[in-house]
Amino acid sequence: MMEGVATEKSSTEKPPRTTRRARRRMTGTERREQLLDIGRTLFAARGFDGTSVEEIAARAGVSKPVVYEHFGGKEGLYAVVVDREMARLLDMVTSALTAGHPRELLEQAAFALLDYIEQHTDGFHILVRDSPVTTPTGTFASLIGDIATKVEDILGREFKSRGYDPKLAPMYAQALVGMVALTGQWWLNVRKPKKAEVAAHLVNLAWHGLQGLEHEPRLIGHRRT
Repeated sequence: MMEGVATEKSSTEKPPRTTRRARRRMTGTERREQLLDIGRTLFAARGFDGTSVEEIAARAGVSKPVVYEHFGGKEGLYAVVVDREMARLLDMVTSALTAGHPRELLEQAAFALLDYIEQHTDGFHILVRDSPVTTPTGTFASLIGDIATKVEDILGREFKSRGYDPKLAPMYAQALVGMVALTGQWWLNVRKPKKAEVAAHLVNLAWHGLQGLEHEPRLIGHRRT
């Protein structure tokens, strides 16, 4: 009798639940974002040439064809990463320019670029690593041109009100934005002095330089051409 009861009881017992949950499959959008995040990290650390599709796929836990399916290859993935970073930086600069006084606008532009460098360091590494600001054609150089266009309108109005030739505003805008960008690259590595102090010195040079502009700049050296 006891043996029969024991047998009957064991036959009604439920199998123990497994502690491992089935891994949820990512949607296409989720997978794309995952690959972009991984690519962004690798491109920032190693550059375009130092990053391979094999490593991107391995870190994502997928096969190489999945990367090709979403982006057509490493070049396509890199292009999307760069486009996103360019849009992010341009948006930060554009949205920061809200002041009415030209000097405060310069402060806002300087802070916006330094904020981006501080908050999105990987993105800044990507933009400057493979396309230096000194390269006439390249992602970062193109971006600097876009930002300079925003600044040139401000300078143009200021030049006109002070009796300077507003046609020179684009050149001065490139010079000012380039100065901030190159200083930002330097500050990215040293992180000294503090961000606000860097911005203050940048604006000090730019603003007081603009205040003391000669209407007809002259060269004092022997070279004239």
